[in-house]
Amino acid sequence: MAKKNTKELTVEDKLKALYDLQQVVSEIDKIRTLRGELPLEVQDLEDELEGLETRLNNLNEEIKNLNDAIVGKKNEIKEAELLIKKYEAQQSNVRNNREYDSLSKEIEFQKLEIELCEKRIKEYTNELNSKKELVETSKTLYEERKKDLESKKSELDEIINETRVEEEKLEKKAETIKKNIEERLLTAFERIRKNARNGLAVVTIQRDACGGCFNKIPPQRRLDISSRKKVIVCEYCGRILVDDEISGK
Repeated sequence: MAKKNTKELTVEDKLKALYDLQQVVSEIDKIRTLRGELPLEVQDLEDELEGLETRLNNLNEEIKNLNDAIVGKKNEIKEAELLIKKYEAQQSNVRNNREYDSLSKEIEFQKLEIELCEKRIKEYTNELNSKKELVETSKTLYEERKKDLESKKSELDEIINETRVEEEKLEKKAETIKKNIEERLLTAFERIRKNARNGLAVVTIQRDACGGCFNKIPPQRRLDISSRKKVIVCEYCGRILVDDEISGK
């Protein structure tokens, strides 16, 4: 039997299609709820690991620069010591006190340079040790988070594998139903569903009340809903209302 064109469908047919679509997407929601917060947790852990990798790279670069700086200062000390020896040797051959005093000042200056370099080396060494401790702490945290990620990914993959076939089947069913719903109604359905609690855009009347927000529905409005002559929405929550017998149509 050929499918009806959406333009030829009665309001009752449209309401039934909307109701059926709601049932299918609700089943898909249940499957995805099984995953819970796992996808977000996996993403958060991946982001954290990426951040830790960046931190470790930066720390290692800073450690390299500090080591280079320490080597540089040690070389400056060696150069200063050589100059001191040179000036001390020259003092033995001076011709007057002025030359001797000038060399003495040069020696004193180089000694001050050595003291300054030693001070800088001490500062760099302290900073270097601090950076190395941070590296070890970050490495430990990285390994812990890596194990957490592997565990969460394994758990998520297991759930996805268990439900993939059923989810794909339901998604195909939903797409088939959507073909029998005009674009305007489908857009409204998606909009209501996005804003509604538990993703319910279409609800049945339960005990004379809206099955979504549970506000009472007046008798005449219930009759209009049961007649299935037009699409009626709840005046309180905006959900599409159908009678509880539509599932048996």
